[in-house]
Amino acid sequence: MQEIKVIKEEDKTRKLLIGLLLDGIGMISFSIPLIGEFSDVIWAPIAAFIMTRMYKGRVGKVASVLTFVEEIIPFTDVIPSFTLTWIYTYYFVKEEEKN
Repeated sequence: MQEIKVIKEEDKTRKLLIGLLLDGIGMISFSIPLIGEFSDVIWAPIAAFIMTRMYKGRVGKVASVLTFVEEIIPFTDVIPSFTLTWIYTYYFVKEEEKN
C-alpha cells in the first residue's frame, strides 16, 4: 500500500513539472511579436493532444478543449492551463473521478 502511495506521489510531481514546462513553451510564443501568435496555430492542437494524454477521462477531455481554445486565441498565452488543470485534478477532484 505504501508503494502505491509513493508511485502516485511521483506521478503527481512529474505531471506538475511537465505541466510547468509545457505552460512555459506555450508562453514563449507570447514573447515573440507577431510571429509568436502564428505559432499558436501549430502549438494549440499539440497542447490539446498532450493534455488528453496527461489527464484521462472527463477532466482530460474538458481541459484539452479549454487548452486548445486558450492557445488559439491571441494574447491568452499567459494563462497556465496545464498548471491549472493539475491544481484542479489534485485539489478539487474527488479520488474516484481522477481515473
